[in-house]
Amino acid sequence: MKPIPLTPETEVIARRLVWFEPPAIALADPVRFMAYAMARATHTDMRTLRNYVSDDDFVEALENAPPGIIDPRSWAYWNSKMGRWPPPQMPVRFPAATQREFNLCSQSVIQSPCSMTPTMNAKDLR
Repeated sequence: MKPIPLTPETEVIARRLVWFEPPAIALADPVRFMAYAMARATHTDMRTLRNYVSDDDFVEALENAPPGIIDPRSWAYWNSKMGRWPPPQMPVRFPAATQREFNLCSQSVIQSPCSMTPTMNAKDLR
């Protein structure tokens, strides 16, 4: 995917959509930035971004979207807008983990990496 340039317009959009990092850094990864845009941008924002993002770039952003950014409704909408219906499966954070492994891991909070011998339980954080 070609880069999205840092312009006064894209800077304002990037500052609002990816508020937790500087616009130049947000725009440096166009696939990740477009994932945030698909989830949070207004119609006006998208009209501006579409000046820099072709349909092929948009599909590439969908195919390589990081997990956890695009919500299911936005995923279905943008895939349908790009002619991909039914939409492919959304990106998942833990593709190899079973739900049971994920639940066990998330119960054993404050560990790196997650092991089944907790040093602190979630209830200890209350």
